[in-house]
Amino acid sequence: MAIDPTRFCLNRKIAPRLSLEAFFQLVQRLGLNKVELRNDMPGGRVTDDLSADQLRALTDRYHIEIVTINALYPFNRIDDALLSRAEALLQEAQQIGAKALVMCPLNDGVALSSAQTQAAMVQLAPRFAHYGIQGLVEPLGFPVSSLRSAVTAQQLIAAAQLPFKLVLDTFHHHLYEQAEEEFPAGIDINQIGLVHLSGVEDLRPTAELTDEQRVMLSDRDVLNSVVQVKRLEMLGYRGVYAFEPFSSQLDSWTPAEIERQVRHSIELLQA
Repeated sequence: MAIDPTRFCLNRKIAPRLSLEAFFQLVQRLGLNKVELRNDMPGGRVTDDLSADQLRALTDRYHIEIVTINALYPFNRIDDALLSRAEALLQEAQQIGAKALVMCPLNDGVALSSAQTQAAMVQLAPRFAHYGIQGLVEPLGFPVSSLRSAVTAQQLIAAAQLPFKLVLDTFHHHLYEQAEEEFPAGIDINQIGLVHLSGVEDLRPTAELTDEQRVMLSDRDVLNSVVQVKRLEMLGYRGVYAFEPFSSQLDSWTPAEIERQVRHSIELLQA
């Protein structure tokens, strides 16, 4: 399975202690050019202490493409605060040249209906269009999530004729018990806008897995992320794969260890 290296992306979660410039340098050393930035890093801002112009100067210097800002949360519980966050993130995405904004559903055990989630998408869509930013809906597979199913998310988007696409995450796919039952007949591969990759080696019950167990890909990955990718490729997916590990152990990884882990994960996917 040969995947063009330009389709690989690094989510900033993989290097939580690096400055943005050091992160971009790391991406460049790996021969990659795509990143996902975040609004939940230790500094609290997407651009750390940089202005939008300063960040764009860095992306130009290191030939970096900002695939997304991650994330608008909880996109499906609309109130004035959420709309303000959406407006600010969309404006920032436009200013720094990010192509898309990831949208994550409420994930605290409060149930929201499919109709509520769809209504939220309908209300947000004109704002995304105004700024020229792609909306990417990411179902979360946790038992407490209000939107767990990738197929349901796509159905809600299609039924309302919205311009949003799906983020398919191999970790969250694994957590959702009915994912494999729904996926083969229900997924529209052409409406997947991004795929998040991580690996889990922890053998605790699936329902007990959290972001803390998410590392990089390996031969011991219980998520079978490599198998998931092979199926996506077979079905015709030709979009971006973003490595998105979450474990706190990444705090201690040196740039050299991050490079080693990324290269190994890519090797597994290219085998």
